[in-house]
Amino acid sequence: MAEQFDIIGDIHGHGEELKALLSEMGYSRQGQGFRHPDRKVVFVGDFVDRGPAIAEVIAIARAMEDAGDARAVMGNHEYNAIAFHTPRPGKCDEWFRSHSDKNRKQHQATLDQLSPNELADAITWFKTLPVAIELGGMRVAHASWQKRDIDCINDALVNAGRFTPDFLAMSEDAGSDLNIAIENVLKGPELRMPDGHSIVDKAGHQRDSVRIKWYEDGAGRTYRQHHLGSDEVPDVEIATDDLASVDIYPRDAVPVFVGHYWLTGTPTPLAANVACTDYSVAKNGKLVGYRWDGESVLNADKFHWVEAE
Repeated sequence: MAEQFDIIGDIHGHGEELKALLSEMGYSRQGQGFRHPDRKVVFVGDFVDRGPAIAEVIAIARAMEDAGDARAVMGNHEYNAIAFHTPRPGKCDEWFRSHSDKNRKQHQATLDQLSPNELADAITWFKTLPVAIELGGMRVAHASWQKRDIDCINDALVNAGRFTPDFLAMSEDAGSDLNIAIENVLKGPELRMPDGHSIVDKAGHQRDSVRIKWYEDGAGRTYRQHHLGSDEVPDVEIATDDLASVDIYPRDAVPVFVGHYWLTGTPTPLAANVACTDYSVAKNGKLVGYRWDGESVLNADKFHWVEAE
């Protein structure tokens, strides 16, 4: 019998909701982790920042992975943490992710809750996480499945080492192939809006670009129609040339699961073969899982969730 998987979305340190969702989906305590007699979890990343129980979330996920009860991919918050805590060689007080007020605020809950040793141990684990995985007829990545970008990241990890300073120097070089690949896979393909247009996202940051539905053709659409997420986006038509850099996920490809997008409302597939499991637990939303049993067409009835406490 093929393995069966439960794909769980962005947790962001919400340990009580994680334990409740695992229990609701039939998992029981096994040491520090949880185990199901017939199934395994796949975590889509973003374990850290924002929530009140970051150490507990990491402990559960790591214990489950170590025991073979779960797999996990890296989220942008794990990548950001690695870069935030990796100094630039030969530079005094410079880091691959700057210690700006904005970046520190985003990471503050993790800084407050983990001791220096716990944080160093967590970063070591984050570096082992893949950016994408394929498991028996389905795929998981944090924000999007872009094959050429995933290949680019994996090649760089082999050649430069797993999130080493050499890797980070390339990945943080704005406009480089690796920088674009990291942005697309871990943060989602984006389109820059016309001059004079911007949005304030769910985290309160002003942005001049919007995340897009990388599984659909955006030709002839407005930014609002092609936006992926729950932000308020201008209803301005997209310039077709801006879409050329995005690989549209094929409708006949195996199902792919992502997180990242701060969705709201009742969970439902984004397309027949695309599902997002991030429903904003860190913003009083839901912690969501999808129970996948090998189907090629995804079903709204397969979502499970618990409300944020």
